[in-house]
Amino acid sequence: MDHQAEYKKNSISLLGAISMGTGVMIGAGIFALTGQIAELAGKWFPLSFLFGALVTAFSAYTYIKMSNAFPSAGGIGMILQKAYGPGAIAGGAALLMAFSMVINESLVARTFGTYVLRAFDLTELEVLIPVLGVCLIIFAYAVNRAGNKSVGLFSMVMAALKIGGIALFAIAALWAGGYSFEPSSPDGASFPLAGFVASIALSILAFKGFTTITNSGAEIVSPHKNVGRAITFSILICVVVYILVALAVGSSLDLDELIKAKDYALAQAAQPALGPIGFYLTVLLAVVATASGLLASVFAVSRMLAMLTDMEMIPHSHFGMSGSIKDHTLVYTVVVAALLTIFFDLSRIASLGVFFYLVMDVLIHWGCFKYLRQEIGARGFVMITAIVFDIIVLIVFAGMKLQSDPSIVLIATLMIVAVFIFERWFLSNWINQSAKAHSHDHSGH
Repeated sequence: MDHQAEYKKNSISLLGAISMGTGVMIGAGIFALTGQIAELAGKWFPLSFLFGALVTAFSAYTYIKMSNAFPSAGGIGMILQKAYGPGAIAGGAALLMAFSMVINESLVARTFGTYVLRAFDLTELEVLIPVLGVCLIIFAYAVNRAGNKSVGLFSMVMAALKIGGIALFAIAALWAGGYSFEPSSPDGASFPLAGFVASIALSILAFKGFTTITNSGAEIVSPHKNVGRAITFSILICVVVYILVALAVGSSLDLDELIKAKDYALAQAAQPALGPIGFYLTVLLAVVATASGLLASVFAVSRMLAMLTDMEMIPHSHFGMSGSIKDHTLVYTVVVAALLTIFFDLSRIASLGVFFYLVMDVLIHWGCFKYLRQEIGARGFVMITAIVFDIIVLIVFAGMKLQSDPSIVLIATLMIVAVFIFERWFLSNWINQSAKAHSHDHSGH
C-alpha cells in the first residue's frame, strides 16, 4: 500500500517547523533535565548546556545535509535506509530513534505531573505524577487526531508563549539574584571531570528534539532548504534559552538546594528570586512547555513509525483498529509513552533516552560517512568528529551509571540488543547491499 498520499506537502511552514523543534527541546531540556545535569556537573552545569550545543552542532550537520538532499516524512528511517539499505541495522537504529522519542514523551509527561503537584503543594502524593502525565499524553493524542493544522497552530502559539515567558523568568531571576552566575557550593567541594562529561550526555538529550523536524521533512514548505534552516534556528534559540535559565537557577539556589529539587528546579528557583507570583507563573510556564513539547513529539514520532511501516522496515498490526497507518502508530506511540511514564522515574527515563539516542546517532553518522558523504556533499571530518564526541560522552555516562544505577545500564543494553535481534529476524539480513545501492538512485520518500 502507498501511504504517502496521507502526508500533506507544504502543510508545515518554516515558523511551524521551528516551533515544533523548540517545543520538543525546551519541554524536556529546561524543566526535566536542568537539575539532573547540575547533579552531575556541579556548579559548572550552565557550561554543560554550551558543550551539549557544541556536540549537537556537529551532530546536526549530518541530519541537515541528508534532509536538504532527501527530505522525507520518514526522516531518520530514510537516512538509515539510504546508508545501510533496508536491513536490520537500518531498521534497528530507526526503532532506537523512535523509542528515544517516545522516552522523551514520558520524560516530559512526568515533568508535567511533577510541576502540577508543586503548584498545589502535593509533592508527597508522588503516585499522582504518572496519573497526570498519562492525562497529558491523552490530551496530546486528541490534538494530534485533529490533524497537522491544529498541531502547527498550537505549536506556534505555545512556542511563542513559553520562549518569551522563560526568557523573562531568566532575566528577572538573574536581576533578583544580583547577576551571580554560579550556585554556591560547600568549601572544598569538587566535581570530577567524568561527572561534567557525563552531564553533557543529558545536555545532548535536551537538544535532540531537532530530529522532530527531520522526521516531518516531506510536510515542510520548501523542504530542501527549510528543513536545515529550521534545525539551525531551533538549536540556536534553545542554547540561548538554556544558558539564560541555567544562570538564573544558579543565581537563585545553592548547589545542594538545586540537586535536592532536581525534578522541579525552575519552580524551586523562582520562589526565592521572584516570590509566590513568580513561583506560580513558572509552574504555568512548565505546564505550557511540557504540553507543547509532548504534542510536537507525538506528532513527529507517530508519523515516523508510519513511514517506517510504509518502507517495510518494521512490522505492523492494526489490532482490530480502524483508520489509517498513521492513526494506528499514533495509538502505539501514546500507549508506550504512557507505560514508561507509569513505570520509570525521571532519572531512569533520561538515562534510557541517552543510551538509545547516542547509539542511533553514531550509526547515522557512520553510515552517512561511509556510503553517502560524497553524494550529499558533506565534509567527512565533521561526521567523524560527531562520532568521536558521541562515543566519549556515551562511555563516560555509562561508566557513571554503572556506579550509581547499574540496572538501568543492563536494561538499556538488553533493550538495544533485543531491538536489533528482532529486526534481524524480521528483515532477514543485516545490510541489504543491493537495495542500498538501488536507494541511492532515488530522492527518498
